[in-house]
Amino acid sequence: MAQQDAAPNGGGELHDIVSAVSRGAPEYRQCPHPMYAALREQAPVCRLTPPHGIDTYLITRHDDARDALSDPRFSKNMRGAIDTYHAVYGSFFDALDDNVLFSDPPRHTRLRRILRSAFTPRRVEQMRPRITEIAEEILGECRKAGTVDLMTAFAFPLPVAVLCELMGIPQQDRPEILEQFAEVTRSRFDPGRKAELKAAEERLQHRLERLIADTRDHPSDSFLSDLVQAEEQLEDHELVASLWVLFFAGHKTTAYQIGNSVLNLLLRPDQAAKLREDPRLVPGAVEEILRFEGSVETSTFRYAAEEARIRDTLIPKGSLVQIAISSANRDPEKFTSPDELDVTREGLQGTHLGFGHGTHYCLGAPLARLELEIALTLLLREFPDMAPADAQEAQGAWLNGPVAAFRGLQHLRIVLDPSRPDEDPGEPALASVASGK
Repeated sequence: MAQQDAAPNGGGELHDIVSAVSRGAPEYRQCPHPMYAALREQAPVCRLTPPHGIDTYLITRHDDARDALSDPRFSKNMRGAIDTYHAVYGSFFDALDDNVLFSDPPRHTRLRRILRSAFTPRRVEQMRPRITEIAEEILGECRKAGTVDLMTAFAFPLPVAVLCELMGIPQQDRPEILEQFAEVTRSRFDPGRKAELKAAEERLQHRLERLIADTRDHPSDSFLSDLVQAEEQLEDHELVASLWVLFFAGHKTTAYQIGNSVLNLLLRPDQAAKLREDPRLVPGAVEEILRFEGSVETSTFRYAAEEARIRDTLIPKGSLVQIAISSANRDPEKFTSPDELDVTREGLQGTHLGFGHGTHYCLGAPLARLELEIALTLLLREFPDMAPADAQEAQGAWLNGPVAAFRGLQHLRIVLDPSRPDEDPGEPALASVASGK
């Protein structure tokens, strides 16, 4: 089967590459790595002209990216550039976006300190048995189907169910809350659904307020219960916004990373064989696949709170700044043979930027790592001969669209056990899995 490794050249003239990246052209979204390689060489700090009309500077080299992720001149508090915020994200119901992701110190420091308690390595490790149990239950349903779309049957249901457990959402409430989350997500980047979006976000806000009130009245051992009882408490509107961002960021990034990981192992049977032969390699392989094909292609927007110069490029005050994580993680100045996937590669944790860097380093990184480790370990153990149902389809199912926020698959149909006669494909509904049905 042909591999998707990127050749170290961009092809075409620089202005054509810049135009393709600015527009989110299909050829760029299908495989961005050759274009990123060209930009690293020819325009490492590149001015884009995206559809929203706000000049955006894309940073593609690893050392520049690492520095920019923690540069205080590049603000995450989009309230400081509210017109730019609305031009990029639309006129959303801002209550949900008033969260730790879109804030700067000192407010960010306070929010992060309070939320961080949920994601300490020790607390996350205590979740291993339950996450394993959830994953085994979902894969048990997948086994019955034989041929599944891994994204809808496993990759999305697993992190959704884990987040429901973490937040302490009662089983009977999960279908309603999950549907409200999904309704908001569906409408977020559709300009034609502004009215529906406002109504959906108001409904979700009110439903999360009820969840918080119920949790306050009936404490448990959940993360949300800890938050509402903490000595240093969040205001209710901060809790609502925090639950939204933890759910939105925490399930999509992990789900797409599961799909990316499985696809790239299917495309490289020799690498998958190494993991089956020695499962102790899986944690390191998780780091390598995060580097090689991470689910976060570019950072969330920052804006230049003051004029800044990187290399020979002046970034004017008020401009948007994006960091190309996928490009930085394949920078040959940082990684040897970066366009090769090597599950035995060592020393990656703390060097790749798959979880960001600095103040906004991903809060949920320990949980995501654990989910990915469990998912890959079980899939490789339970379905050692799994294969793409359609090789051509697997290579062409990448997300498209003008915003290169996520790098992931729209679908990934796989045959779990090629030796057994295929049955009618059927995948458990997301809400059903999360609710334990």
